Amino acid sequence: MARLRDSIATPAGKAPHVRRLFATIADRYDLITVWLSYGQDRQWKRQLLAIAGPLPGRRVLDLACGTGDITWQAAHCGAHVVGLDITPRMIELARAKATAAADPQEHARPLFVVGDMCALPVPDAAFDIVTTGYGLRNVPDLPLAIREIARVLKPGGLFLSLDFNRPAHRVVRIAYHAYLSVVGSALGWALHRDPDTYRYIPESIRAYPGAPAVVDLLHASGFSVARWHRVLGGLMAIHEARRR
Repeated sequence: MARLRDSIATPAGKAPHVRRLFATIADRYDLITVWLSYGQDRQWKRQLLAIAGPLPGRRVLDLACGTGDITWQAAHCGAHVVGLDITPRMIELARAKATAAADPQEHARPLFVVGDMCALPVPDAAFDIVTTGYGLRNVPDLPLAIREIARVLKPGGLFLSLDFNRPAHRVVRIAYHAYLSVVGSALGWALHRDPDTYRYIPESIRAYPGAPAVVDLLHASGFSVARWHRVLGGLMAIHEARRR
């Protein structure tokens, strides 16, 4: 555990660790999100998109898109969507979710690209909405990633993020970390023969500033209105922020 904690303690260590981790777990990513979200992951993602309001014709960038759940949901709602993830295998899996029966109209099919949240390959003020599911907690440099998100949003554009929270209450935090560590260890051993694989999740939460501190970062990085919504009693959070 200490070795894992040390490896993600700095941006220089966290970046390669996260790249290796998500390359390893990509093919089981959907299964893991269901297990660790108590089966509510897709409901939370629908809740996130509901905050965005009507989506037809809107330009949406979905960061850390993983296997494309939010990307495809936004496209089905009529948005023009780009899904971006740093893991090539995630992008392959996201593209493969397309089916003739389930695809949105051809003109609204999302574009999937490999890219880094800390150096977005996107022009300034290019999108109406930026979303991310479990993205902010995993970036090696959180303030830089938030500045990049602000840069690519149009003035008045909306940022929405779903992620694990770092509970403020010490007892709740200890119990939460213990649960995720036990479940993560078991899943890591069962799926990869490596219990540290999903121990990364509680360790990343331990290093995460928590939802209120992320609101402060958003205010300091080009966003005017910024707030967070409690999900699962505050164990999870949806952030909502408007670009100045």
